[in-house]
Order: sequence, then structure tokens, then C-alpha cells
Amino acid sequence: MDFINLLWIFLMISMLVPLINKKLIESSRLRLMRALESRRNSRVIALIHRQESMSILGFPITRYIDIQDSEQILRAIKLTDDDLPIDIILHTPGGLVLAAEQIANALSRHKGKVTVFVPHYAMSGGTLLALAADEIVMDDNAVLGPVDPQVGNYPAASILKAVADKDINKVDDETLILADMSRKAIDQVKDTVKRIACCTYSEETAEKLADELASGRWTHDYPISVEEGLALGLKINNDIPEEIYQLMNLFPQASQRRPSVEYVPTQYHSKSSDGNRKDSH
Repeated sequence: MDFINLLWIFLMISMLVPLINKKLIESSRLRLMRALESRRNSRVIALIHRQESMSILGFPITRYIDIQDSEQILRAIKLTDDDLPIDIILHTPGGLVLAAEQIANALSRHKGKVTVFVPHYAMSGGTLLALAADEIVMDDNAVLGPVDPQVGNYPAASILKAVADKDINKVDDETLILADMSRKAIDQVKDTVKRIACCTYSEETAEKLADELASGRWTHDYPISVEEGLALGLKINNDIPEEIYQLMNLFPQASQRRPSVEYVPTQYHSKSSDGNRKDSH
């Protein structure tokens, strides 16, 4: 067999191995989700955005909530009986307001219990989805984020403040237009948060959530911890199932030449009375 044929065989194997691995991982995800559904008697929907390795070159694609996500989740909700609970696993930096609002509206209208699981973070549009849930289950170190709108490359609240701090005659027309859009955007997001949150929370709490999360009090990437979420009035607990973490391991990040984090993957316990540590195997 000459060199050219060997090269073609090598290229074919290089193309097939990632596809086979991808199918194996997808099968493992489905088995784990079905097991979780059986245990909780619910419909499990995973909305997990990570940079997965694509093609044989491992080219990373940044993921966020988009219209395709909303279409798929709306179909999943339609395929679920009204009284059957829905469990959503969220791991997302946010995304399009339209897509996130569509999903949140559908979840808030679902008659069965809606639970949102946040193993690591659900920022921006992800937080909007969490507000539509009857219960938010977060890891102790997981975070949510503000839902304040962004206009162009800037926070809407910052545009309004910049215009308010200057003489109106010294502000150019484009900035004034951005300020008008910013005012409308903040009002719209506040109304959306109140409408969605009112399905689960009292009117007073929904009003507070809208003011705190959509007014630009924090920077858009500010991490809202479990403690801060509870102080805001969110219905949060930390009883997150072990299957959620296992499922996260089946959504791999883009491949690297070497791992940036390494540890022995067993449960460690404190030392016993004889001074020896007992490890789980």
C-alpha cells in the first residue's frame, strides 16, 4: 500500500473518530436524562451552552440563547402534558432577548411545576428563564446575573446616565436616539420581568425583582450569588441532584493539548480518628 492510500485512510479515520465519539456522548446524555426523568417523573430539558469541539480541527463556536433554542424548547413544552413537571438544566451566558422571553413566557404558562437547575451559572437571559420557574435549584457556588438591556455596545442605563450628566445642547443626535431606545428598552424589560415573575411571586416581590435586575444597578456580568438571590426574594434551594453534574461532564469544552484543571475524581473525606483519610473508590 503506497503512501497516498495510507494518507487517505488516516484522514478518513481522523474524520470518523470524532463523529463516533460525538454519537457515544449523545447516547450517554439521553440515557442520563431519561434516568433523571424517571426518578423525578418529569420532562427534562437541557439548555447548556459551552464551546464544544467542532470538526477535526477542534474549532470552537461560542454558544448563546438564540431563536433555534427557543423553537426547540417550545416544541418540547408542547410535547409535555400540562400537568407534568418540567425540569430545565441551565448553563448559559444569556443571549437574544426575544428568544429568552419566548421561553420564559411558555414556562410561566405551564400548569405543572417548573424547576430550573443551575449547576454553575445562568446569566442575563438565563436568569429571565429562572424567574419563570416555581423553584430555582442552584449549586452553593452557582450564580445568576442582571437582565438589564444592552443597546449597541453599551448598557442602556449607562447611556441614560451619560446623557443626563451633560448639557442637552452638547449631546449629538445619535446619542439622544440611543438614550430614547435605552429608556424604552429598560421599561420593556422591567414589564417583562414583572409579568413573568408575577406567575410565581407576589406583585410586590415581582416589582422588586424588576427594579433590582433590570435597572442597571450592577454591571451586566455581575454574579448574583445564592445568598443575594434569596435576599431579593427568589425561591432558591441548593438540593441539586448528582445527575446534573454528571450531565455537565457530557457537554465537553473545546479540546486542549493539556487540561487546565486536574484532580483525582473521587470523593474525599476528613481524616478518621486514627489519622488516616478515608477515600471513596
